[in-house]
Amino acid sequence: MKESTRLAPLDRDRLLAALAGRSIVLVGMMGAGKTSVGRRLAAKLGLPFVDADAEIEAGAQMTVPEIFARFGESYFRDGERKVIARLMADGQKVLATGGGAFMNEATRERIAERGVSIWLKPDIETLMRRVRKRGNRPLLQTANPEETVRKLLAERSPIYGLADFTVESRDGPHETVVDAIISALSRRLPRETNRHASSPEDTSPRERREIDVALGARAYKIIIGDGLTGEAGAHIGRLAPGAHCAIVTDERVAPLHLEPLQNSLAEAGLRATTILVPAGETSKSFSEFEHVCDAILAAHIERRDVVIAFGGGVIGDLAGFCAASVRRGLRLVQMPTTLLAQVDSSVGGKTAINSRHGKNLIGAFHQPSLVLADTSVLDTLSPREFRAGYAETIKYGLIGDRPFFDWLEANWRDVFAGGPARLTAIATSCAAKAAIVAADETEQGERALLNLGHTFGHAFERLVGYDGERLVHGEAVAIGMVAAFRFSRQLGLCPGQDAVRVENHLRAVGLPTEIGDIPGLDAAPDAILAAMRQDKKVERGKLTFILARGVGESFIAKDVAEAEVRAFLGDEIARA
Repeated sequence: MKESTRLAPLDRDRLLAALAGRSIVLVGMMGAGKTSVGRRLAAKLGLPFVDADAEIEAGAQMTVPEIFARFGESYFRDGERKVIARLMADGQKVLATGGGAFMNEATRERIAERGVSIWLKPDIETLMRRVRKRGNRPLLQTANPEETVRKLLAERSPIYGLADFTVESRDGPHETVVDAIISALSRRLPRETNRHASSPEDTSPRERREIDVALGARAYKIIIGDGLTGEAGAHIGRLAPGAHCAIVTDERVAPLHLEPLQNSLAEAGLRATTILVPAGETSKSFSEFEHVCDAILAAHIERRDVVIAFGGGVIGDLAGFCAASVRRGLRLVQMPTTLLAQVDSSVGGKTAINSRHGKNLIGAFHQPSLVLADTSVLDTLSPREFRAGYAETIKYGLIGDRPFFDWLEANWRDVFAGGPARLTAIATSCAAKAAIVAADETEQGERALLNLGHTFGHAFERLVGYDGERLVHGEAVAIGMVAAFRFSRQLGLCPGQDAVRVENHLRAVGLPTEIGDIPGLDAAPDAILAAMRQDKKVERGKLTFILARGVGESFIAKDVAEAEVRAFLGDEIARA
């Protein structure tokens, strides 16, 4: 095929001006076409092209497979990180990265500072046809390469989804993909040139992050960014043209944010019926479940219509369970308005109400069709509510991403202040949860790790009668996570310094860390154990705990003796 020709000088100059010296960085799986597309794109724009793997090979005087074989993957990844950091600092270019490069948080930060990232996204069939043509890929030297590719794609897609743009890379002329990239850049970049500026006069559109939850035919996007409430109609209209929307919200959110949502839906030609419930955990009840289901039916919401959960975790759980139940399943859009809901409960399809026997014991798995997380609404949260949500953000660092916890320790004040750090924290949390949900949708295995701190925390919530004045969910989780690390330390599993580090960070941001921090709780170890026995993770009468070998090294423990739990709780209560 003939090599790409350059753009017309005027179009090229406009695009390069919009890039403002930033490089174009192609990310994605092996076989996505990054090198072939990158060369053609660079030629069309008159920019130099660099392949990161080729740079690594030239420096090492070895091929990538030889580096893997001789020194291992960790050695290669460290070198890859350093090479990409050097390339990003060395002038504007089109850069093709290796399949695993974007998985490194430091690399993503360097790319975000000096480049525009584009995920070349082929479907699995196209990907397999391409990778079969080359048998020297180190990560595919397995008994079942196709299974390995599918697993890698499921693990990496949520992180690739953090890229600035996603472009489909299917079989056909590479020129088609190049044109799609240029079209995407031309549409959006001129409006985003000042996306990193902080001037109050800056009127460019807000930055967005999109993350895919890879569930096959039920896959959906999480869109994160400032101002999404006023754009919801356009997004939902693409999903369900002409739909009738049942907006389920609470009496706290409605006065603050309902009108822009209603206006946006109307502008998109969507009808809307609003269903109000009281604010707070007590709305996750049989009576409110009946009220919302009846209201949805009274509004004649049909199966092709949409239920919008517009609120925090309580609204997401309640509206989601109603959507799962009415007419045996309605389409659901989650529009979380709290940090806790944006980083956790709106993603993954868990919906539930509470019972007098315990929290979230009656519910269903019902995946949303779309999640719209408007970061601007978080500015109306009270400091207490924001801190409570931050507890769930920390959780992702504690269960399996120590570098993310390190980053939060260094940047939590910026997360609380808003801006790019907040967007990064939310997107990283959502990407982590999306990867876990894609691997274990119905919590048969590793998804249980997301319950770090919850076995303790849910018991505390039950013992205070779900009284949000005394204890909100994120606070219970914070105390529960510290308890899980202390318990792990007592069992000889976790270094003491890691347990202290977790406690110190949670305390530094203003979260409670001890049982004694719960107002008016006067419970003996046996009372807490009794509340734990109603936890939904109990199997054959045995408690399940998420414990830790250190920060970022959590695991599922199903063989913990109740006597050890009772003794630990006694020690914790004595500390109060």
